[in-house]
Amino acid sequence: MTDRRDRARGVLLAQACGDALGVPYEFGPPLADDAVPEMVGRPESDLLPGEYSDDTAMAVCIAEAAAGHGGLDDTALDDLARRFLAWGKVGVKHAGRQTKLVFAATVEPTADAMRHAARTVLEETPHAAGNGALMRTAVVALVRPDDRVGTARSAAQVAQLTHPHHEAVESCVLWTEAVRRALLGGDVDLAAGLDLIDPASRGPWRRRIDAATGADPSTFTPNGYTVAALQAAWAAITSTPGQGAVHLSMSLIAAVRAGGDTDTIAAIAGGLLGARWGASAIPDAWRQAVHGYGDLDGPGLSDLADRVLDSAHD
Repeated sequence: MTDRRDRARGVLLAQACGDALGVPYEFGPPLADDAVPEMVGRPESDLLPGEYSDDTAMAVCIAEAAAGHGGLDDTALDDLARRFLAWGKVGVKHAGRQTKLVFAATVEPTADAMRHAARTVLEETPHAAGNGALMRTAVVALVRPDDRVGTARSAAQVAQLTHPHHEAVESCVLWTEAVRRALLGGDVDLAAGLDLIDPASRGPWRRRIDAATGADPSTFTPNGYTVAALQAAWAAITSTPGQGAVHLSMSLIAAVRAGGDTDTIAAIAGGLLGARWGASAIPDAWRQAVHGYGDLDGPGLSDLADRVLDSAHD
């Protein structure tokens, strides 16, 4: 297995594992420093032990659309809108408030209709910049990993289907670029994508990244806001020592211990950690337990990542 393939599998699989690890603790307070999160599910949300939530379900929709079309062009985005709505029919109770509003306002299953609905929701709630786009963005980096500008464009377009606020879009561009760099074997560098966003936004984002680097991730709760979610995930990664499997697992545990939107923060962190360390760094027990929407388990998620990666070269 090539390093790139292992890393690509890691993106989707570590996201799903972080998601499932955080599910039982969602909306709770920070955990004790010695607490060890477990994938015990969340009965009140009908989520079984090891089952991932909307964060990874929507990432699966993106991956399936990209694999089916060899990219994320306009046709693929229409397919993605259909997939999002199809998932919404069975998983809408797990969706965030902003996503639910957009789905409810989408009059036909096309990307244009969904973008229009998202803009309408934003006009009615102009500060709506939830973390619902950031939570699913890492997989976009698998689509065209050698195309830096194209990856940033796709990250923005996928975000805009439901979360068109500029901070939501920019957070997705920054995180996806960090994932893309790590996938290619580069250092984990969240500031590397600053040149890909609006020049007026670069200074504020630089300060946010600097404030989160090495910080306690619980500093950034509540973390349903896309900026705080990015900072919490980045803090969990950069405040955790170690390499390889140790760094990956302990960073995800730190993300869950931060409290708040635990499944989302750990899912966001997992996408980048998986790109950095690969699927081979994920604990066997987590890989064996994780499962969810699309009837995908650990091997199924790995196969889907392969399909996305291979479709870009067809």
